Amino acid sequence: MKACLLAAAVLITVVQASSANAADLQQPFIVPEAKASSEGWTFAASPYFWGAGISGDIGQFGLPAVHLESDFGDILKDLDVGFMGIGEARYDRFSVFGDVIYTKVSSEAATPLGVVTRRVDTTSETFAGLIGAGYAVFQDGRSNVDVVTGVRVWHVSTELSFSGGLLGGISGRDSATWVDAIAGIRGRYFLTDHFYFSAWGLVGAGQADLDWDLAAGVGYEFSDRISTIAGYRALGVDYNHDRFIFDAVQQGPILGLVVRF
Repeated sequence: MKACLLAAAVLITVVQASSANAADLQQPFIVPEAKASSEGWTFAASPYFWGAGISGDIGQFGLPAVHLESDFGDILKDLDVGFMGIGEARYDRFSVFGDVIYTKVSSEAATPLGVVTRRVDTTSETFAGLIGAGYAVFQDGRSNVDVVTGVRVWHVSTELSFSGGLLGGISGRDSATWVDAIAGIRGRYFLTDHFYFSAWGLVGAGQADLDWDLAAGVGYEFSDRISTIAGYRALGVDYNHDRFIFDAVQQGPILGLVVRF
């Protein structure tokens, strides 16, 4: 029965961790691409929101992997802290960029009988950070297509605490950190003076067997400095090491604000 309760607790934890990421949760399609300029470096920054659900197989605490299917509403109700943002610096055809996703979620669940434990509290933190560089193989005014390469760092940490019953006062933590190399393309094409299409495709591997990221959306430029973009993004990672398993796909709509300076 103790193993069943632990498995249930891990499932609850995985639902909370999904707003990451981690794994997942990488460079979002809202690519805040600073405009190329012959006058030197230009910069852009973008906070964004990603309404992602998650599906896949998750295994922690040495327990067998469990299959997870969760929409974003299941995650959002237990979100404690969340931050997502991307920045870019550009000089002519060259660019460097970074993307950060951090979430902390927690929840509690009562057990049916309360004999082994009365309540299980879970806290999960997920960090996914990407840093990369690109070169524009096509550049025409404000439109461009870049070939990019970079490194993505993942960190997932889960803590379980038991209250009451035979396991009362016992807690445990399981975590994993891994690094993947990625490469791909991203670009932006202006359909009119204000509307533009933005997309990317990234794929890689490293300590994970596979790490990929696809996104596309339509943006509207209010001025040279401010624009907004909406679309859809799917992110997948397959990590399996020392019985810590994170083989999941996160996908959903994304909305961002881009500020250039």
